[in-house]
Amino acid sequence: MYRIALAALKGPKSVQDGVSKIQDVLDTCRKQKVQIVCFPETYLPGLRGADFTLPEPDQKQQESALKEIGRTCRQASVAAIVGMEWVSDNGLQNRAFVISSAGRILGHQTKNQITPGGESENYVPDGERRVFKVKGVTIGITICHEGWRYPETVRWPARKGAKIVFQPQVTGSSTRGRNLKKWGESFYEKAMQCRAGENNIFFASVNQAMSHQNSATSIIDPQGNLIDFIPYGKEDLLIADLDLTKATRLYCKRYRPEHYPD
Repeated sequence: MYRIALAALKGPKSVQDGVSKIQDVLDTCRKQKVQIVCFPETYLPGLRGADFTLPEPDQKQQESALKEIGRTCRQASVAAIVGMEWVSDNGLQNRAFVISSAGRILGHQTKNQITPGGESENYVPDGERRVFKVKGVTIGITICHEGWRYPETVRWPARKGAKIVFQPQVTGSSTRGRNLKKWGESFYEKAMQCRAGENNIFFASVNQAMSHQNSATSIIDPQGNLIDFIPYGKEDLLIADLDLTKATRLYCKRYRPEHYPD
């Protein structure tokens, strides 16, 4: 079994507050013998272009935060996926960094299909997709809007061997919006089921805890069935043991790109 965790946290008051909350989660994961934990989209400092008030980008602070989280991963012996803003040569990017249980930065996935509107006015893509090997398991990452509207961002890592695709997301609002009552009625939760079932992989989606969420933090099995979720608005840690033999990747392996010429 491969034990994963999804950390549905409320937005941080500051970058250092966010780092402290991440460290607390990593300590809990250490005690629970979690192998990898995923945090929401751009958790540090928050999602720019949404309805959050954020300071101007501070790259030195981000770099310091990443190093501090890496040290905590090493101390806890837990791998992590951490959403962060990052200033690149091309501009500000929305990234998910993958940190090994030894505290080493394995790389990052940038959000390339950027949500139109406020986000697209702040972030730029890098045009790259990557898979990562974490404790012997190949994983992929699709960030929020990518996984909802662009299924190919999940099929791509699945084709490259990923048995789990993680989706850091911020879908909803802390000030306005719907109040969902039942899991599975949201378009976004249906999309989670499709991404898992159409590729025969595990799909692990983590939302920020907000008063008006459009989707729940959820884990879906390779048949597209819900394993478990965190109730809307609740700050909590979702832990699950995954039997990776069930992630056969059957349907993604049957994909024949030659049948779809440009």
